[in-house]
Amino acid sequence: MGKRSNFKRRPQDKYHTFDARAASALAPHLRWGCRFWEPCAGAADLVRNLQAFGAECVVATDINPECEGVYRLDAMATTAEDVEATGVTDIITNPVWSRALLHAMILHFSAMRPTWLLFDADWMHTRQAVPYLPYLRKVVSVGRLCWIEGTNQTGKDNCAWYLFDQRNTGPIEFVGRAVQ
Repeated sequence: MGKRSNFKRRPQDKYHTFDARAASALAPHLRWGCRFWEPCAGAADLVRNLQAFGAECVVATDINPECEGVYRLDAMATTAEDVEATGVTDIITNPVWSRALLHAMILHFSAMRPTWLLFDADWMHTRQAVPYLPYLRKVVSVGRLCWIEGTNQTGKDNCAWYLFDQRNTGPIEFVGRAVQ
C-alpha cells in the first residue's frame, strides 16, 4: 500500500486496519467520552480496536461495507446536519490514501468535527500538504503497520495519525512514536 511497492493496489484502497498498534497509538490522544463516526469502516477492524480502549463508535459506514453493523454510505455525501444528528464528537478513520480523495476528505470531515486520519507520515513533509496545514492540530507518529492479512510483514511506509479541525486554531502538536 506504499509508494515503493510493485504490488497492484487494492480497489478503493481497501487495506483493513486490523493491526492493533494503530488504535493503541491513537487511544491516549482521544478525549474522554469520545463518540466517533468511522466513515471508511470496511470490516470494522479499527472500530473494534478503538472500542477496546473505551471509545464509542456511534456509527460505522463504508461505500462498500464488509460486515454487519457497517452501513452503506458515501461519506463524501454527508452533510454537517447528518453528522450533528448522530451526536458524534469525532470522526476517526483510515481513509483512502489516494491524494485527491484524501485531500477532499480532510476538507469535508474537518469542517464538521475534529477528524483523526491515519495515513503515511511522509505526507506532512510535502508541498501538497501545505493547503491543509492550517487545519492540522496534532500528529501522532505510529510507525510501520501490517496491512496484509495473514502476514506479519509491515508496510514500507511509516504512518501517523493526523488530527484536522477547521473549527479551532493553534500550533501543530507533534507526538513522536512511543515504543511498542
